[in-house]
Amino acid sequence: MSESNPKSPLMQSSSSARNLPDFKQSVKLKYVKLGYHYLITHGMFLFLSPLVVLIAAQLSTFSLQDLHELWDHLRYNLISVILCSTLLVFLSTLYFLTRPRPVYLVDFACYKPEDARKCRRQIFMDRSGLTGTFTVQSLEFQRKILEKSGLGEETYLPEAVLRVPPNPSMAEARKEAELVMFGAIDQLFDKTRMRPKDIGILIVNCSLFNPTPSLSAMVINHYKLRGNILSYNLGGMGCSAGLISIDLAKDLLQVHPNSYALVISMENITLNWYFGNDRSMLVSNCLFRMGGAAILLSNKRSDRLRSKYQLVHTVRTHKGAHDKCFSCVTQQEDSTGRIGVSLSKDLMAVAGDALKTNITILGPLVLPMSEQLLFFATLVARKVFKMKVKPYIPDFKLAFEHFCIHAGGRAVLDELEKNLQLSDWHMEPSRMTLYRFGNTSSSSLWFELAYTEAKGRVKKGHRLWQIAFGSGFKCNSAVWKALRRVNPAKEKNPWMDEIHHFPVEVPKFSTI
Repeated sequence: MSESNPKSPLMQSSSSARNLPDFKQSVKLKYVKLGYHYLITHGMFLFLSPLVVLIAAQLSTFSLQDLHELWDHLRYNLISVILCSTLLVFLSTLYFLTRPRPVYLVDFACYKPEDARKCRRQIFMDRSGLTGTFTVQSLEFQRKILEKSGLGEETYLPEAVLRVPPNPSMAEARKEAELVMFGAIDQLFDKTRMRPKDIGILIVNCSLFNPTPSLSAMVINHYKLRGNILSYNLGGMGCSAGLISIDLAKDLLQVHPNSYALVISMENITLNWYFGNDRSMLVSNCLFRMGGAAILLSNKRSDRLRSKYQLVHTVRTHKGAHDKCFSCVTQQEDSTGRIGVSLSKDLMAVAGDALKTNITILGPLVLPMSEQLLFFATLVARKVFKMKVKPYIPDFKLAFEHFCIHAGGRAVLDELEKNLQLSDWHMEPSRMTLYRFGNTSSSSLWFELAYTEAKGRVKKGHRLWQIAFGSGFKCNSAVWKALRRVNPAKEKNPWMDEIHHFPVEVPKFSTI
């Protein structure tokens, strides 16, 4: 990719390139059908459960005389006995085969770097100037991005990036990975009192740093995990890889009973700092920061009492079949041979389309029937009867109490707040996470959930929606249900020692 003109804008001047598509425009019918297909194919046990309950309720009303008469009738009617027995066995088998194993989130931990890793804006600009690789125009461009990004003054960068001169080596990248992964895992083991040998499934996701031996192998070696552990290392999957890891863990826990799954979500900054002057690649320097999270999942029913949440749904959307979507976030070389992550001018439009598709599929799974009926009625009026009526946008606030939207950047958060008609209170965890920790890639959703818990907002029965998007292009959702009230006084998370300072006022801008 050739170097861009320093005076050229990153995004197109048209509002369609800067903003997400208006969700009030008509949705595609095929995605609505896909949502209901998902509900039916993945929820057969939901239809069987009421039937089993009705049968049990009816039997409970029988008196001893009724049961005696039924026995006399069946005793002399072999065909009835065979039919009833066959039906009972069939329904019982079908119920137990289609009933998924519950997946519990026992607890999670987020890594908070030491204070020496904090990078104020002025330190960022000073260190960038001292590298000698950035032009005056590029430095000014980065300064403007920092001012409008929504990031505060206390985000973290690894030692190798802040050093003068910088030292982006493999050894330093491994050092950063160990700090983040082991720091989060140590906290998690301390909170859950788990032994490393208890872990049966290990999933590590890091998009841009994939050494050999793998990051998952580093964890296995450090904690001496057992030899038959199922380990997976996901790379190149962007900021939504954290929910992909959760979905993979869910599938594995369906076929491996009585198991614990450890999921680690992180990104590595050291080897992925861009030292060139292509504006489409400089933005990532200004947004991405150091951080990670470790999550413990279980399918043991005995863990329900001590677990925080139960996984209800995961919905994955992939737009990689379209060339524009596939190439909108790309790691590549610029005209001088320096490697960076290029963000296309079509990024916002692509992200909006993926979000809209994912939300349309998710709707039938989570929305109350009243919202679905209103949405379906307006859809039929527009598609079948060609009536000029305004599309009905369901109110997702009726389906969820809490929203954790990937803190990828201020512009996306602004647009989602407007399109989903969310309040400042709903967006607060995402905005404060972006402000305090920056874009920590796939782990940002867990910093947001930690913020919600630190505020004491999570009550038993509350529903939580996590949604993230990333290169490829992908958009993924996870829905959780709180199994108990989370008491902030007993929590250990990165917000607890400073939560009283938040929320803070973050200026809003119309463009980056």
